[in-house]
Amino acid sequence: MIYHLNIGEYLTRKVCQVAKRKRIEMAEIAMGAEVKLFGRLKKEVENIRIELDYIACFLRQTDPMVDKEDSNGGFKLWAQHVREVAFQIEDVMDEYKLYHDPVARQQQQGLMASLSRIGHMVQTAKRQLWAASKIRDIKTSANEIKERSERYGEALVGIDSPRQELAHRLADAELKRTIVSVVGMAGVEKTTLVRKAFDDEIMRGQVEVLLRTMMRQMYESRKQSPAVRVDAMDGVELISICRDYLYDKRYIVVSDDVWKEDFWRHIEHALLDNNKGSKILMTTRSMNTAEFCKKSSLVHVHNLEPHPLEKAQELLRRTAFQYDEDKQCPEELNGLTFELVKRCQGLPLAVVAIGGLLATKGKDVGQWKRLLESLSAELDGSPHISYVKQILSFSYYDLPYHLKGCLLFMGMFPEDYPISCKTDSDVDRRGVRKRETRSLVQVSVIDSIGDVRNCQLHDLMREVVVSKSKELSFIQTCPENLSNHDCVARHLSICNKSNNFPMVVGNYQTHSAIFFNIEELPKSFCFLLFTKFKLLKELDFEGAPLTYIPEKLGNLFNLKYLSIRDTKVKKLPRSVGKLHKLQTLDLNRSSVSELPVEINMLFNLQYLVAYYKDKQSIYSINSLRGMKLYSNFGSLESLEKQYEVDLEAYSGGNFFRELARLKQLRKLCITKLKSESGNALCDAIQQMIHLQSLRISSIKEEEPLHLHTMPSPPVFLRCLRLRGILMKLPGWIYELRNLTKLTLEWSRISDDSLQILGVLPNLLFFWIFEGYSGAQLHFHKNHFKKLKDLRLCWLNDLKRLIIDEGSLTLVEHLELGLSPQLEELPATISHLKCLKTLSFNNMPIKSVQKLLPDEGSDHWKVRHIPNIYFLYFTVKGAQHRTYKLGDSRLLEFLS
Repeated sequence: MIYHLNIGEYLTRKVCQVAKRKRIEMAEIAMGAEVKLFGRLKKEVENIRIELDYIACFLRQTDPMVDKEDSNGGFKLWAQHVREVAFQIEDVMDEYKLYHDPVARQQQQGLMASLSRIGHMVQTAKRQLWAASKIRDIKTSANEIKERSERYGEALVGIDSPRQELAHRLADAELKRTIVSVVGMAGVEKTTLVRKAFDDEIMRGQVEVLLRTMMRQMYESRKQSPAVRVDAMDGVELISICRDYLYDKRYIVVSDDVWKEDFWRHIEHALLDNNKGSKILMTTRSMNTAEFCKKSSLVHVHNLEPHPLEKAQELLRRTAFQYDEDKQCPEELNGLTFELVKRCQGLPLAVVAIGGLLATKGKDVGQWKRLLESLSAELDGSPHISYVKQILSFSYYDLPYHLKGCLLFMGMFPEDYPISCKTDSDVDRRGVRKRETRSLVQVSVIDSIGDVRNCQLHDLMREVVVSKSKELSFIQTCPENLSNHDCVARHLSICNKSNNFPMVVGNYQTHSAIFFNIEELPKSFCFLLFTKFKLLKELDFEGAPLTYIPEKLGNLFNLKYLSIRDTKVKKLPRSVGKLHKLQTLDLNRSSVSELPVEINMLFNLQYLVAYYKDKQSIYSINSLRGMKLYSNFGSLESLEKQYEVDLEAYSGGNFFRELARLKQLRKLCITKLKSESGNALCDAIQQMIHLQSLRISSIKEEEPLHLHTMPSPPVFLRCLRLRGILMKLPGWIYELRNLTKLTLEWSRISDDSLQILGVLPNLLFFWIFEGYSGAQLHFHKNHFKKLKDLRLCWLNDLKRLIIDEGSLTLVEHLELGLSPQLEELPATISHLKCLKTLSFNNMPIKSVQKLLPDEGSDHWKVRHIPNIYFLYFTVKGAQHRTYKLGDSRLLEFLS
C-alpha cells in the first residue's frame, strides 16, 4: 500500500523533530549548569549557616554587656550591626529554603520533559544567582564591620591584662573596705572589663569570700574574735569551721537579692542543720532560686504581691506631698492619684518613683494631668521614672538569653491586653511562663482548677519591653510609618481603629504579623501580605474583618502559625497543603466547618483547633459545632491538639483507624458520636498514651455513650468531659489517678457508682449537669479530699443530699439546683470551713427564706460562707437574675 505524504507536512514534522532535539539539548545544558550552580550555592549556604551559629553565640555572650553598656557606646553600635547581619543571613537562608525545598522540588519532577521546565530552570538559576550575590554582600558587610571594630577599638582586645589586675584587686586579702573605680570615656569597655573580671577564674573563689564574710559576722555578732585565721582557709576548711561554730547555736542568716539557683548548693553544707530552729532568710526575684532549696531543706516561700490600689494610693500621696507643711492631698487631685496608681498597678517601686516626680510639680492639676497622659514619654525622660526603668530592666537583663526574645514578643500586644496562656497560645508556644520570667508577667485570669488562663505585662514593664524591642528592631508597631524603606523589624503589630490603614512598602523581611482592633482590612494590604511577605512564620488575624483567604496563602512557605479565630472566613484554600512547616492552625469561632483534603499534607501540624459555640443553645448537647476531616488524616502524626471533630458524617471503622494513628495527641474533642461507634473510639483512645484532655459528646441527648471497653486508659488524663447517657460510670475512670477535672452532662447515672469517684486522689473540679437520677446523693467521710469546686445542677430526682463530716473539706465553691425535690440543706454544710461561695439555681422561695440572716431557721448552716448567691432562670441555661444574700433586692424579690 502506498501512502502519499504532503511535502508541507513532511517539512513541518522534521522541523518539530529538530526543535524537540534542541529543546532536550538545551534542557540538558540548563540542567548541568543548574546542578553545578546549585552545588556551589549549597556549599555557600552551609558556610553562611555556620557563620550564623557563630554570630548567635557572639550575641548571647555580648548581650549582658550591651544591656549594661552606655547607650552611646561603640560596643552597642557594633552589636547592633552584627545583629542586622544575622537578620540578613536568616532572610537569605529562608529564601533559599523557599525555592529549594525537597518537597517542592519533588512536585516539579513531572515537568522535566516540558518546555516550561526550561523556564523553571532559568528562573531557578536566577534565584540561585541572586542568593549567591546576596551571600557575597553579607560576607562583605561582615568583613567591613570587623574592620571598623578594629579601626575604632570596639573589639575585645587588650583586655586580658586589665582584667587580671582588676580581679586581683577585688580578690586580695585586704580587710579594710576598698573602693575600686574603673574610669574612662563612653565606649572604652568599662562594663565589659568589670564583667570579664567577675567571670575570671580568680573570682570563682567568691563562695569562699562569702563564707569568710559570714564567719566574721557570726563572731562579731557575739562580740568574739575568730579562734583561727579564716583568711588563709580554703573552701573545705571554711565549711568545717563554720559547722563547728554553729554546732550548738540557733542562728539566722540573711541573704539579700539572690539570683543564682546554685547559691544554696554552695553554702548549704556550711549552714549546719542542728535542729535548733535556725532560719535562713533570702530575698530573690526568681521562684526557681527559692524552690531550688527544697531539695535539702524545709522551705517557706512568701510571695510578695503589689499593693492594693487603696494602699498604693496612700503611698503615692505620702510621697508626693512629703515636703508640704500639711502633707495633705488636695481634693481636686484625689482622682488623679487613683488613676496614677492604677497605671503603676500597685508596684511600690513605681509608685514611689512617680510620687517623687509629682513632688517636684506641686499641686498644679494641669501638670498632674499632663503627667498622666504622657507617662510613656516620662518613662524615657525623667530621672525618677528612669530609675524604675533601670530596676525593671535589670530583671529583663538577667533572664536567660532565649527567654528575652519571648518576653520582648509580649510587647506586640496592646496595653492591658489579656494574653492567652492556653497550650496553643501566643505566649506559651514561645516558652513564656510566669515562673521562667520571674514574675515579670502578671497572671490576670485563673481557671477553676488553678491553671493560668490569661496573663499580661505590668504597664511599666511593658514600657521597658517596647523600648527595648524598638532598640533591637524587634517589633514595629502600627499605626506608625510603615512606608519607611529602612524598617527591618522582624515582628509587625498592627493596631488601628481608623480606616486610614497604613500602606507597607520597601522591606518585606517581617517574620510575624498580628492584628488588633482592625475595623477595615484593605484588599491591597492583603495582596501585599500574601505575595510579598514570603518569609512570614506567624500570621494572626484573630478578630480581624477578614472574609476570605486567597490561594496565595501557599506562598508563605515558612508559615508555622496561622490564626483566623473570630473571623468571617468560610473556607480555606487548597494551597494550605503547601504549608509544610505549619504547626498551629486556629480556626476557632470562624465560619470554617470543613477542611480541604490537602490538610493531610501538613505533617508538622501540632494544633488543629476549630469549633463554634452556639450562644443561643449553650446548654444543648449540640451547642458546639465541630469540623469535618477527610480520610487519611492519620498522616498528621505530629498532632497534639485536635479540637473538635464532628462525627456525624462518618460511618465505618476507617475514621477510628486513622484516629488511632495520632499517638501524640494531648487534647481531643469528639462531637456527635453514635452509640455503635463507642467501642471503636475507645480502642483508638487507648493508643494515645500522652492524652491529657478528652471530651466526648453523643449525637443527641437520648443517644447512649458506649464507652465501657477501655482496658488501658491514658494514664496522664487530667480533664474528662462526657456528654450523653451513661447510666453507669465506665470502670476505667477509676484508674485515672491524675484526673483533676470531671464533667458529666446528661449522664443520668442512677446507681451509686459516683461514690467511687471520691477516692480519686487529685480530683479538683466535679460538675454534674443532669448527670444523676438517684433520689439520694451521699458524700462519704474522707472522700474527695482535694476537691475545690463542686456543681450539682439540674438533678430533678434528688430528694436528699448527705455530706458526712470529713468530706469535701477543701471545697471552696458549691453550686446546687435546680433540684425541685430537695427541700432541706444538709446541716453538715456548716463543717465546710473552706467554702467561699455557695450558689443556688432556681431555689424555691420558702427555702430561700430559711437562709435569711434574721428570721431564717437554717441561717446557722451557712453563716460562715462569705458569698451566697441565688440565680433564677427563665428557661434552662438562660440566666435571668442574680441576688446575693443580704442584698435588699433579694428581699424585694421574695416579697
